[in-house]
Amino acid sequence: MKGIFVDSDVILDVLLEREPFRENAILAIEKCLDQKLGLYFTSVIIANIYFVARKWHPDKVVRQKIKELLTHIDILNTDKNSVFLALDSNFKDFKDALQNYSAVASGKIDTIITRNIKDYKHSQLAVMTPELFLKSYL
Repeated sequence: MKGIFVDSDVILDVLLEREPFRENAILAIEKCLDQKLGLYFTSVIIANIYFVARKWHPDKVVRQKIKELLTHIDILNTDKNSVFLALDSNFKDFKDALQNYSAVASGKIDTIITRNIKDYKHSQLAVMTPELFLKSYL
């Protein structure tokens, strides 16, 4: 297995303690870290996490949590080609298309972990919920 792309909904499940999703999100991330699998997301996800988390937590807390995330998760580049691919894709959600094509272009990712697997139905990568990931890799 190569690296794992972690979608913002999974990160937000952890940061905002969203039940009943939080536990599986934490376990999936811990499993990746234990197996030394690279964890990745894009700067778009950081912006999304910041925007959503700021509704629930003070700015200073959210910024600190993002800094903590960055000690475990690396940021992928989103280049012009990935943007064009996303614009021309069959993805219904442009943000998800950007995530997908950035992950593909990196050559480092073979799996996307998200709770919204239907949003990635056009992906050439494996797409799993945290729960399915844990069942597949335990």
